[in-house]
Amino acid sequence: MAVQPPGSNPTLYSARRPAETPLYRVVQNHLETFLALCRDDWQEQRVAPHAERELRRYLECGILAHGFARVRCEDCGHDFLIAFSCKGRGVCPSCNTRRMVESAAHLADHILPRLPVRQGDLSLPKRLRYHLERDRAAINSTLRIFLDAIERRLRARCPGADPKARGGAVAFIHRFGSSLNQHIHFARPIPGTRPLPWGLARKSAPGGFFMSS
Repeated sequence: MAVQPPGSNPTLYSARRPAETPLYRVVQNHLETFLALCRDDWQEQRVAPHAERELRRYLECGILAHGFARVRCEDCGHDFLIAFSCKGRGVCPSCNTRRMVESAAHLADHILPRLPVRQGDLSLPKRLRYHLERDRAAINSTLRIFLDAIERRLRARCPGADPKARGGAVAFIHRFGSSLNQHIHFARPIPGTRPLPWGLARKSAPGGFFMSS
C-alpha cells in the first residue's frame, strides 16, 4: 500500500522485522541466563529493575504477538497491521532513533533560535562518576554548576550585556561512552556561538574535568 504524506513522494510501507536482527537474537537467547547469573550470591552487581524491564520490553517491540494496530486505507480499502513499539530509552535501536529524530526536529523547529550553535560537552573525573551513577540529586547539581559556568562565561564575553542577563539551556545527560562503558557526561547546545575547528576549544581543568566544544 502506498503511503503519501503531504509534500512527499509516494513510499511503500515496510514493516520492521526486529526478530531477524543480531541484537534481538542475542538478547532473546541469552537474557534469562544472564539474569540468572546476576541473581547468584557470588555476583557483586545485580541487574537494576529498570534495566531488566527495558530488556524484556525490547523483546516485545515490533512483534505482532504482543499487540498491534490495524490501519485501513479509505481510498483503496487495503489494510495492514502495525505492531506496537516498546518506547524504550536504553536498548531498542528503533525507539531510540525515533526519539532522537523527534527531539532534534523539535529543538530545530521550535526551541533553538536561527543562530550558529556550538555544542559544549563536560566529562567528569572517574572518581566522581561512581557517586553520580547512584545519586540523581548529585547529577542535577553537577549539571546546574556546568550550566551556570557557561552562562557566566557567555555573559562576560558579550559586550554591553546586563550583569543579570540569563541564558536558556537545553542539556542532555549521557550515561555511557562509545564502548558502552558507564560514563556520565553532559552535552549542551549553545546558541549564538560559531563552532570552532575540532581541538581548538578543548580544555582540561585540574581534577580531571574536561570540556570540549
